Amino acid sequence: MYTDTERCVRAVRSKDARFDGWFFTAVLTTGIYCRPSCPVVPPKAENMTFYPSAAACQQAGFRACKRCRPDTSPGSPEWNARADTVARAVRLIQDGVVDREGVPGLAGRLGYSARQIERQLLAELGAGPLALARAQRAQTARLLIETTGLPMADIAFAAGFSSIRAFNDTVREVFALSPSELRARGARGARGARGARGASGTRGASGTRGASGTEPAGASGARGASGTEPVTTPGVIALRLPFRAPLNPDNLFGHLAATAVPGVEEWRDGAYRRTLSLPYGHGIVALSPRPDHIACRLSLTDPRDLTLAISSCRRMLDLDADPVAVDEQLRADPLLTPLVDKAPGRRVPRTVDAAEFAVRAVLGQQVSTAAARTHAARLVTAHGVPVDDPEGGLTHLFPSPEALAALDPEALALPRTRRTTLTTLVAALADGSLRLGPDSDWDRAREQLIALPGFGPWTVEVIAMRALGDPDAFLPTDLGMRRAAASLGLPSTPAALTARAAAWRPWRAYAVQYLWATEDHAINHLPA
Repeated sequence: MYTDTERCVRAVRSKDARFDGWFFTAVLTTGIYCRPSCPVVPPKAENMTFYPSAAACQQAGFRACKRCRPDTSPGSPEWNARADTVARAVRLIQDGVVDREGVPGLAGRLGYSARQIERQLLAELGAGPLALARAQRAQTARLLIETTGLPMADIAFAAGFSSIRAFNDTVREVFALSPSELRARGARGARGARGARGASGTRGASGTRGASGTEPAGASGARGASGTEPVTTPGVIALRLPFRAPLNPDNLFGHLAATAVPGVEEWRDGAYRRTLSLPYGHGIVALSPRPDHIACRLSLTDPRDLTLAISSCRRMLDLDADPVAVDEQLRADPLLTPLVDKAPGRRVPRTVDAAEFAVRAVLGQQVSTAAARTHAARLVTAHGVPVDDPEGGLTHLFPSPEALAALDPEALALPRTRRTTLTTLVAALADGSLRLGPDSDWDRAREQLIALPGFGPWTVEVIAMRALGDPDAFLPTDLGMRRAAASLGLPSTPAALTARAAAWRPWRAYAVQYLWATEDHAINHLPA
């Protein structure tokens, strides 16, 4: 979109927050770059130039606007709607792969040379993998500076910088402030926000923001309806995760809560909570829906895992989706129009761990939600790593494929054919012959899954939809789908429904959410 100058100028002049993350505006006269919805007076059109990423702006020498904080914009929905090499590379960079494995590691995961990856990213994003990773490191550093009391040296290495000097230089270049000045500015913003709430209980015009970026909970900007945020405790990082409005939390959080595995997930005090297995340790996250953001509280054993923890949570909640584009396409079908108009902005509930979800999908074959939870809880108790949770009832990490590969099949309270399906799956995941994650080629993953014993179209497609993130995954054989289709007058046989759903592409996974929502099931209701 950034190449369409006229369209970009119109978006900037209208301060349309829907375009935040789609492109960035660099102002030639000031040397700063902004999000399209920046609240300042728009510059003249001849003084604006547009870039596809914050990294490209930074590489061109522009600094982030201190008012709209463009580096915190929601991610472009384009990268979650595609499965080509560039999209897979972007998802891996968001997960911190370049920081942990370098550009050769990124290229190796994608099956290309480092030079090929560099060339493809430059062509689409205006920045190579190192520049994209650097921009993300700067964002992670800012979060840690403003939300924790960690020493700056610890923050530098936790954010992925190789030296304190590189950390200092990058922060100064991107934010035009030193790390200590950035921390002082964040503290003043938090005190000002608390003072404003105490005085009036409402937000002033200058404190409002559209789909604001991932920011510290104490910073000025968007608040929940009550105007309050949980108090940050030592070791806990409190953030606001942005999204493009509208967002309907009912089926999103309802699904996660209704299918929660005891010990690994829970709904407590208005928040979905779960444990996270991470490269440097583990964590616990609490996610609460708010009118204009998702309140996120992260407790990590190692702050170096912050980048991956945030990207995993965003992916699980489908926060980078473009609901306006999705709903507009689905509304074109007159039988779906009432469903979309009744509750627009439905998201696809996904997962933080693709391998975990694949295991749970097998456990859920042809059984009730309650039975699937029971089977998963037994695996967790027997093979999961215990964790401490001072704030709730979480007890374990979900067991890794390597841990499950060593289990005794006879100990599983499953039919023999289901045991074979499960043990074959975990063996393939453990030995690396099957890789599921943000770097997966969706079509290739489908081919590998369908070749496993006991895997049919329903299991493959539900994994594609919720674990791999394919927005066009479709479940025409699902019983709930067929009942909903019949009640609406849609074709109810799989072949006929698939033919009708061709008009819903590439958003058929979202159509599934709207059709599922026609039933009175716990997955469709936000827990009390």
